[in-house]
Amino acid sequence: MKGPAPAPAPGTRARRRAAVRPPARRARPFPVLALVCAGAVAATATCWSDLTSVSGVAGALAWAGRLTGMLAGYACAVLLGLMARVPALDRGVGTDRLARWHATGGRHTIALSAAHMLFAVAAHVARSGTGVFEGTAGLILDGPAMLEATVALLLLTGVAVVSVREVRRRMRYEIWHYLHFITYGAVFLGFGHQLTGPDLAGGVVMRVFWYALYASVVALLVWYRFLTPVHRALRHRLRVAEVRRESSTVVSVYLTGEHLDELGAEPGQFFRWRFLAPGMWWTANPYSLSAPANSRFLRITVKGVGDHSGALAGLRPGTRVWAEGPYGALTAARRRRPQVLLVGGGVGISPLRALFETLPGEVTLVYMARRDEELILRDELDAIAAVRGATIHYTVDELTGSSGGRSVPLTGRALRALIPGLAVHDVYLCGPSGMTVAARHALRRAGVPGRRIHVESFDF
Repeated sequence: MKGPAPAPAPGTRARRRAAVRPPARRARPFPVLALVCAGAVAATATCWSDLTSVSGVAGALAWAGRLTGMLAGYACAVLLGLMARVPALDRGVGTDRLARWHATGGRHTIALSAAHMLFAVAAHVARSGTGVFEGTAGLILDGPAMLEATVALLLLTGVAVVSVREVRRRMRYEIWHYLHFITYGAVFLGFGHQLTGPDLAGGVVMRVFWYALYASVVALLVWYRFLTPVHRALRHRLRVAEVRRESSTVVSVYLTGEHLDELGAEPGQFFRWRFLAPGMWWTANPYSLSAPANSRFLRITVKGVGDHSGALAGLRPGTRVWAEGPYGALTAARRRRPQVLLVGGGVGISPLRALFETLPGEVTLVYMARRDEELILRDELDAIAAVRGATIHYTVDELTGSSGGRSVPLTGRALRALIPGLAVHDVYLCGPSGMTVAARHALRRAGVPGRRIHVESFDF
């Protein structure tokens, strides 16, 4: 089966299509954080109103336990909501920023949950006069839904441990991903305990607020993480059309389907792809579009670095595909300046190739690679540059004489010399984590404000 071949540089037409497409809804980071903080105040309102009536050590410990418990319960709902893959959040805040918020919030949630348990045990011991061990065992075994809450805390702690960077690197992505479903069970176990607390058991308003909060989060999860992917799979009927080898380790996968124009995918975004092939159907991995989406096909370009990505080269035409998305905020919506610099490394060129074709204004591309053969999609990039009059700088660490590139160190001085007026550019950055960290530091030293350096990573 012969797949669709992309036009090498339909730059003008692609930019025109992007311009007439209605803008997608985007939630900005600051209002989202403000809403989360306002919710935290509402969730703990009864605790603060009762503060003046607290007396004695036991009373103070019990009040601290109430406050930390309510905050922990509220944080659990927020954590699930952040990762519900709501399009407005993914497009506006950005998937990687949401993941960072989720990770930071997760650590605070476990700390609050542990503090809640310690304060509750201390208050129980102070009131009952029992020993610490006896009081702890009695509270866990006989307290209202305390055993379930203890199990929930242990499960959340286990998920946090496997999320530590050093541990994650030793695990397959698929296993790490599915272990996070334990979080749902932990929150479910903890919810029953939350309802037994004095703030919810005795207050109608707070109980209604709590039910509404969790019902909303559950609705978002069911709709966007389960029902929407199924609906889109049935609606678009994506299939592999062709697999093309771009280098010894990189392939491009072309996908066709129905009603592709309804997906609303923007250049720079990614999908989570589930290929219904033996050994691949049970996991969905994130890969960026490496060409602007159109009504005929979608394309991803992937380097084989793991089991899933390596298996893409063996996909057969006709293989069914489920795609969740589009996700990501590395799009033209972040652009604020007429001058734009795109900095890509290795296969990180994929989303930047689509942006290079479609971004309006004066666009410059810097494509970094260790070796000449890692400069993939070069013919397409050169054709796009010729059509729109853009500039490309190829930088290769190991010069072979055939690339036409040069070696450029990732320093502020070198980047300023390479890109005139760099400080007034918007910069889009994508590549291996080491390269993106070094490039970000170099760009800051070159005078580019952090708010105009746009990065999105799948390292979450």
